[in-house]
Amino acid sequence: MEQTQFLLPHEKVFRDPVHKYIHIENRIILDLINTPEFQRLRRIKQLGTTSMTFHGAEHTRFAHCLGVYEITRRICDNFARNYPSKKTGDGLWNDDERLVALCAALLHDIGHGPYSHTFEHIFNTDHEAWTRQIITSPQTEVNQILRHVSSDFPEKVASVIAKTYPNEQVVQMISSQIDSDRMDYLLRDAYFTGTNYGTFDLDRIMRVIRPYQDGIAFNIEGMHAIEDYIVSRFQMYQQVYFHPVSRGMEVVLLKLLQRAQFLYHNQQLTDEALPQLLVPFFQKKISVTNYLRLDDDALNTYFNLWRDHPDSILRDLVHRFLDRHPFKSITYQPEQIDLVNKMRDWVKDAGFTREFYSALNNSFDLPYDSYDPSSKEPKTQIELIQPDDTLVELSTKSDIVSALSGHFTGDQRLYFPKEMLLDPQNRTLTPYLQNFQEHINNNSLVN
Repeated sequence: MEQTQFLLPHEKVFRDPVHKYIHIENRIILDLINTPEFQRLRRIKQLGTTSMTFHGAEHTRFAHCLGVYEITRRICDNFARNYPSKKTGDGLWNDDERLVALCAALLHDIGHGPYSHTFEHIFNTDHEAWTRQIITSPQTEVNQILRHVSSDFPEKVASVIAKTYPNEQVVQMISSQIDSDRMDYLLRDAYFTGTNYGTFDLDRIMRVIRPYQDGIAFNIEGMHAIEDYIVSRFQMYQQVYFHPVSRGMEVVLLKLLQRAQFLYHNQQLTDEALPQLLVPFFQKKISVTNYLRLDDDALNTYFNLWRDHPDSILRDLVHRFLDRHPFKSITYQPEQIDLVNKMRDWVKDAGFTREFYSALNNSFDLPYDSYDPSSKEPKTQIELIQPDDTLVELSTKSDIVSALSGHFTGDQRLYFPKEMLLDPQNRTLTPYLQNFQEHINNNSLVN
């Protein structure tokens, strides 16, 4: 593919707080950014409800996608300059792959729904599947622009997202255990949450990354920068992504949407309270057009309209979400599930509807895992290139990574209304609440 025909006469840049500048050299990339499908990402927060815990986390999927594009562009530049392919099959970088890599990087999150993963849980949507559909649907401007490259180019870009593209180097740039996506969101999320957990030496990683026959590897002298990245990712999950208050707000949002769905199916969400843009999701008849019309702003508008809804549960859940009253939580172990179910009954006995005022929530992450072909979803391991050009898997050389490898981190929590802890009117607590409070007071992990 002759890619020089798509170059802009002059490079354009976007100012960015993480990467300083996002460099746009290609007309196709600029045109994709200007599509309504990509501009919609300005109206979807990168971290969903996390901004209710870390107030600076107001950044968007739009900014993140630009960042992933920029890191991928830097990798392509590095490979083209230092590791250009000399002959077919030499395992080095063929720069004809640049445009498909850049487009996949830019568009990798275009299928995210409002409030990201919370929305997926209730409506059983898959943002990667929607990303592929938006890219390949003739209805979208994104598809029309990609077809300017070639008639099969949208399918090529979608196959990178699906991890079926034949060039593993391109796939691993976008999706692996150390890729452009993860590197950008760690740095970006750390910056906007005001934490230092996610910071690592991106410049050093850019110096030691290199292509090989089966994908992407790293020169072994850069191992400590890779270790720093792995530890930073571990810390961000523990301190930011798994924060119990953010998850408490996610649970309120989840229950709010479930209640709205319940009312719709019982003909109690009508007239001016009817959320027209959500109806296709309630009916499970979703088109690309339906999907793309939803964003965070659309949901928040409906939530504000429901502040005065006659249904007391919907009204209360809206108040809790918009005015930031997260559910409280307590951790539990799998063997305590009988006690947890009893505690959910106490929620009901205290006057709350168990279905909409209690929830089990678990968050687990695997910071790093070496390749296991027998696993259900085998991961691409991080390979180090030694001075003799042989490959070695990261955890066999790094004690730090070896200690983290294969160990899930996270917890399981029962979420419930804060009123279960203290009666706001100081009335005498019921025996159920007394038992609940006693159990909680003996557990140091209440948040």
